[in-house]
Amino acid sequence: MKSGFSHIQFIVDPANIPHYREIFTTLGWTPIHDDEMHLGLLGANGESFWFGGGAKEGVANDYDGIGANHIAIAAESIADVDAFTEYLAEQGIPALFETPRHRPEFSSGEGQTYYQVMWASPDNLLWEFVYMGPLDQ
Repeated sequence: MKSGFSHIQFIVDPANIPHYREIFTTLGWTPIHDDEMHLGLLGANGESFWFGGGAKEGVANDYDGIGANHIAIAAESIADVDAFTEYLAEQGIPALFETPRHRPEFSSGEGQTYYQVMWASPDNLLWEFVYMGPLDQ
């Protein structure tokens, strides 16, 4: 038996769907379903993210609580992470945790890097755009 990643469904405030559309189309994801209450986006390898309404009133996401801490999106280069960091700043979205930065403790060895930027969505979902590969990239 073999398996792979398929999709993740996020319950969000429908008013924030434009945020996810803008962010993920900027990162090259393709909308496959898009209406006022739901957004589906297809990644480069057939994976998908789904954003939709229906959240319980008064329940806030806490990325440091039980459940997923963050979702990482792969970048092709350090320059892509830097360009996306600039895009976030232009959108008024702060980079978190002193990013962008290299994280040598997460790299796969000498001459390699783990270079990331992290941000939170309006629904307090924590995201990472990360390049993992040769440091000279």
